[in-house]
Amino acid sequence: MVNRPPSPLPLLPLLLLAFASCASNLPDQPPPLADMDEPLDLRAEPDDEAARTKLPLGMFSGLKVADARDSLAAKLGDEDPALKVVEVVENSPAAAAGVQVDDLLLDVAVGDGAKRALSQPSEWRDVELRAAAGATVQVTLDRGGRAVRTSFAMPPRVAPPARAAAERFREEDRVGVVFRTATEVEARAAGLAPGAGAVIVGLSRRSPWRNAGLRYGDLITAVDGAPVTHPETLLRALRQPDADAVRLAYRRGAASAEVDASLSARAQALRELSVPLLYSYEHGRGKTEWSALLGLISYRSTKAAWRVRLLWLIPFGAGDTDQLLETDG
Repeated sequence: MVNRPPSPLPLLPLLLLAFASCASNLPDQPPPLADMDEPLDLRAEPDDEAARTKLPLGMFSGLKVADARDSLAAKLGDEDPALKVVEVVENSPAAAAGVQVDDLLLDVAVGDGAKRALSQPSEWRDVELRAAAGATVQVTLDRGGRAVRTSFAMPPRVAPPARAAAERFREEDRVGVVFRTATEVEARAAGLAPGAGAVIVGLSRRSPWRNAGLRYGDLITAVDGAPVTHPETLLRALRQPDADAVRLAYRRGAASAEVDASLSARAQALRELSVPLLYSYEHGRGKTEWSALLGLISYRSTKAAWRVRLLWLIPFGAGDTDQLLETDG
């Protein structure tokens, strides 16, 4: 009689269950907040074009600039800010001085003033608005990695620049808020340059900013003492991992005020619980994975969720819900 090894069939269901459990993926991003309020009457920017055309025009350079960073992640990260020349008006002062499209605008000095580094297009518009008629502007450009310095005088502008379309930005990790860029009328009424400031147009029902007294239509002008030269400035401050509150300066109608506004965290919810080399580690692209003892213990995490697996077959974990967790303060 021949002895045969035991049939592997009884192990197949357990193996299939193990592979199925390992194949499940964690979400890479938190889910949208289900309680975000965005009033319909705030979806469009105010119709204030008639008022815009009556504002003081400032000086004319012939330059149109934009943020040289090509993604929101780059703008909110550690990449050095720079402005790229995207248009040079023909026969303008900048064109006569040799400024070219795709030059990077590094710094500027007006008259005998000190050099000033620029990080947002609103700061260049501020230069045009504050300069006196005929003032000489000295700029430093980066042209293909080579520094180029030039200067030109700016005459008074005879027509307003084209209206900039409003942009919207969502923050759903710490506050639960939606901003839009301020119109030129709103910005200049608050003492800001065109393109600066951030107007609140959406709030989570559980946002800590509601308790701080902030409301729809409030124009945030500064955060922790730094001017909001663009909504990205505010977003960067909100995403600092060690911050639990920010000091905000804002304008409501004709009145200005300041407030300490708390930040919050996503509420956590249990996502699953089922019971059905020695060490490895990998980290990158927002994910962390490690396992030990031939996978007897393993751990995976992303920005939105985490999971631990014991004995190969027992996973448990948690992830972000679609609501913010209330915090004190």
